[in-house]
Amino acid sequence: MDIHIRLGRRGGLTEQIYRQLFAAVLDGRLRAGARLPPTRELAVRLAVSRNTVALAYERLVAEGVAEGRVGAGTYVVDASPPRVDASRRRAPVGAVHPLPVWRAIAVLPPRRGSAVPYDFRPGTPDSALFPFTAWRRLMAGALRESAPRYASDAHPAGHDGLRAAIARHVGVSRAVKTNADDVVVTHGAQQAFDLIGRVLLAPGTVVAMEDPGYPRVRLLYRSLGARLAAVPVDDEGLVVDAIPATAKVVYVTPSHQFPLGRVMSLRRRAALLAWAERRGGVIIEDDYDSEFRFGGRPLDPLQSLDRAGRVLYVGSFSKVLLPALRLGFVIAPASLQPALQAARQLTDWHGEPAAQAALARFIDEGLLARHIRAVTRHYAARYARVTAGIEARLSHWLRVVPSAAGLHVAAEQVGRAPDLADVIARAGSRGVAAARLADYAMTTPVHDGLVLGFGGISGDAIDEGLARLATAFTAASRSSPVRHRRGNVESCSGS
Repeated sequence: MDIHIRLGRRGGLTEQIYRQLFAAVLDGRLRAGARLPPTRELAVRLAVSRNTVALAYERLVAEGVAEGRVGAGTYVVDASPPRVDASRRRAPVGAVHPLPVWRAIAVLPPRRGSAVPYDFRPGTPDSALFPFTAWRRLMAGALRESAPRYASDAHPAGHDGLRAAIARHVGVSRAVKTNADDVVVTHGAQQAFDLIGRVLLAPGTVVAMEDPGYPRVRLLYRSLGARLAAVPVDDEGLVVDAIPATAKVVYVTPSHQFPLGRVMSLRRRAALLAWAERRGGVIIEDDYDSEFRFGGRPLDPLQSLDRAGRVLYVGSFSKVLLPALRLGFVIAPASLQPALQAARQLTDWHGEPAAQAALARFIDEGLLARHIRAVTRHYAARYARVTAGIEARLSHWLRVVPSAAGLHVAAEQVGRAPDLADVIARAGSRGVAAARLADYAMTTPVHDGLVLGFGGISGDAIDEGLARLATAFTAASRSSPVRHRRGNVESCSGS
């Protein structure tokens, strides 16, 4: 083990070496079983005599924190000495602070297996449905067959086979007009949005965002210096006439608006494309979970309707497969490819080649299409169970916003209803987690409600979870004044 030892002018050399090694054992940097460097090697590194190091080692052995093994060297032993607080080994707090924008951006805690018995939080697929056996086989094959190639840098746009497989997949399943050269593979959709922002957004650029909408893209573009403009959403999707004249970029989720779940009408899609051509604007189309459809006829993506090359189409495999599988993509016009690839290289050089090769094989062998068909049946059943449960147990307080795809249901607050912050807190004490619709709004929301995900909760748990949620509504209604909600979500500009 390579151990850093700093020798100063004060104290004997043996004493300094001993104290620094002893401190490393005490605070856990050197653990039981760790082999200390040979005395000759450490002496050469420190430019001291071998006897100086040997004496320090002898003191460690005498203290009972190390032992010499004949012919093997000196090792740390588990003498269970008193440990010092690990916080003492942290870097200095420092006087350097981030830009003010970062004060409003927090790290989201990871979901390492939900500890919530009835988890209705949106955005999480069911990892139990993932075909781990097939994936392990493909990963092992990718590493075995191509290990020598992975010793060098890969292309920033991604694995050639995966780019081609993605182009074929979205061409067939979503009618996207593309080939392999148009695809840049990314670490999930979030990196795709980041790359787009880096190459298109100068400080002060106005980006029109759906309101309510996806917060992490909103925060990302704010951190890059963009000015955000809230655009209301109605039953046809983004209200194109409300896009401000100063906007240069529009971020939109037309296939399954987040979080309301509505589908943008063909009329609105045509209007948005006309806006982009007229204004010289750019459209970022986030097609985040359109694979899971439970009814209705899918409309063509904006990308497939685009004739001027002003749409960037972003997709992700995190919702389709696993959140931990950080693989997404952006399909962009040729005019942006050099900049996007250069931005990817500046950010992290390239992605992980073995996982990309495995996913390419996963798609080409038909396993992705098979997986989507299988999980869609599960999610359709859960969707039906959640919507029926809301109607049966929660209709006094909530009304489902119609949707035909995705992994969550939005339900607007209706009639006389209690404060939803109180409801969510009471539900949490009963083991139920849900999201509040107002939390996704950019402006002061006119309406409120809940967003209930069903990807992370089993079908059998849905009924009991909704029953507990209804109990929370009842308890909150009895303990607090009620407020009358006017209108409905179709006419709101917030949530």
